[in-house]
This record gives sequence, C-alpha cells and structure tokens, in this order.
Amino acid sequence: QLQAYGGGLVQAGDSLRLSCAASGPTFSSYVLAWFRQAPGNGRKFVAAISGSGGSISYADSVKGRFTISRDNAKNTGYLQMNSLKPEDTAVYYCASNPAGSWYVADEYDYWGQGTLVTVSS
Repeated sequence: QLQAYGGGLVQAGDSLRLSCAASGPTFSSYVLAWFRQAPGNGRKFVAAISGSGGSISYADSVKGRFTISRDNAKNTGYLQMNSLKPEDTAVYYCASNPAGSWYVADEYDYWGQGTLVTVSS
C-alpha cells in the first residue's frame, strides 16, 4: 500500500515536498514514481526512481525544478518541488512496481490515493 501526502495551496515560486509512505518489506525492490492529473486530463508522468535510487528520470516539464528521492530505511519516497508554477496544479499520485515502461501509468500495479497541489499565480 502507498499513501501520498504533503499537498497544499501555495503561491507561484514556492516550494513543497510530497511524501509517499509505503507498507511492506519489499519497498526497496520497486521503482517508485510520481504522476499527476490535472482536471480533464489523464495521469501524466512526473518522475521515477529505481529501487536503489541509482537511476532517476524526470518529465521535461519539471526537470531542474523537481527532485525525486527515497529513503528505503523509512519506506518513504519524496518529491521536492521548487519554483512551482500554476501549471503544476494537479492531484499528485505515487505509484510503484511498473510491469514495463516507467512512463506509462497503466504499467503500475500500486497507487497511492493522491494529494492535491494547487499553485496560485
């Protein structure tokens, strides 16, 4: 099970850190990813990190502003979001254990419940 939290209402330019708490003994074995869904859109890839943390990928839209990380000892993943923009407004989901591509939402087996991030201009 995954539980995402840390969303909120911030102003453009602010920072926010999302967390994804996982249960179970195999957290470190799985890729962890963040997706986001804005109203009227599907879930879009934001970032992903391998089980060991040695491989990371970002969507172009967040590269240089967002940082994904994980603490396997705490069974928790993070998404540090800096220089937030109004277009970052969305419900953010964490997901793990993709069957194939890291970038496709349908490939993921496990999902958190989502946390809303609202960025005002």
